[in-house]
Amino acid sequence: MNKPVQPISSLSLKLPKADRSVETYRLAASRTFPAKLEGPLNRIAFSAVHTVADPFADNDPWLSVAVDWDKTIAFREHVWDLGLGVAEAMDTAQRGMGLDWPTSLELITRSVGAAKRRNALVFSGAGTDHLAVEDARSLDDVVRAYEEQISAVEKVGGRIILMASRALAKLGRNADDYARVYDRVLSQVREPVIIHWLGDMFDPALTGYWGTKDLDKAMDTAVAIINGNAAKVDGVKVSLLDKQREIDMRRRLDKRIRMYTGDDFNYAELIAGDEQGFSHALLGIFDAIAPAASYALSRLAAGDEAGFHDVLGPTVPLSRHIFKAPTRFYKTGVVFMAYLNGHQDHFTMVGGQESARSMLHLAELFRLADQAGLLANPELATRRMRTVLASHGLDA
Repeated sequence: MNKPVQPISSLSLKLPKADRSVETYRLAASRTFPAKLEGPLNRIAFSAVHTVADPFADNDPWLSVAVDWDKTIAFREHVWDLGLGVAEAMDTAQRGMGLDWPTSLELITRSVGAAKRRNALVFSGAGTDHLAVEDARSLDDVVRAYEEQISAVEKVGGRIILMASRALAKLGRNADDYARVYDRVLSQVREPVIIHWLGDMFDPALTGYWGTKDLDKAMDTAVAIINGNAAKVDGVKVSLLDKQREIDMRRRLDKRIRMYTGDDFNYAELIAGDEQGFSHALLGIFDAIAPAASYALSRLAAGDEAGFHDVLGPTVPLSRHIFKAPTRFYKTGVVFMAYLNGHQDHFTMVGGQESARSMLHLAELFRLADQAGLLANPELATRRMRTVLASHGLDA
């Protein structure tokens, strides 16, 4: 059961503030969430999970990838225990920014195998990121790149999340170009896919996706293509951080197609829904808040909407902080949460992205995680926060 908030008067540490002062911060919130799913869910919820780097590998993190495979799969087991699905190798904060296609395919292969052993839910990202944008000369190049990755994922028994393509963003001039690519690719998939519409706040190289910078026209194009291929589409993940656009699109989709919210600013209200429908979830923040997300979703399924909002609502300020601009660096906060909560013993990231956020950012993350009751072991989290502060020359 979820316990009420309790003060932890014995735990405190010194945290930096934006005005260059230091405050003695006393931890204020403690909530215990179940380690496994409690009851059935009435929403499908995926976590876009992170990859655990190997901190002892003799590599150059900006140039090559070293993965701790045991810890990486163990984290997926943690997510599956909570009744959430895994969205594998499609996290744009690492894929294409440190996690290359060969490593992604190995990750997909390992994750799909682990999921099959326990009958768990996993979909995997297929895109065109092995095709350098400067080498993409035609739409046929884009199609062939999609086909190569789709074939590889399907060969290992995986389901597809069709990722947005930087190469297509470069070459696609109008709605017809996008329809040509998506129609050809979707006609070949074995099972219905999840299509990802990723905003340029996550990846500036995707500016003008769907052939226009006008988001209203872009949505018209996306809806027409998706509804025209409804038999091949399980759902759509929208990552625009604009709740009204997601709601508008949700209402325009073919009734067979699910909406998976990718809105890490407004997910609680979008999942709860309204009289005309609701969104399922495919969220990066569910990596960091998986126990709370699982418990909140179980309350929603039990008809306890107030309990759902009581648990999930306080996580939203943390998510908005982690995903603040430049949003493409959000994974730093997600991995920092995994470190604070004991899922890995170090704060080292693929691509060296542990340096992508400031110490002030991490200090505020600690405050917000505590206030939402998301520090699973406050004593451990406090010790680890002190270690990171000390590494930056701050007396914690």
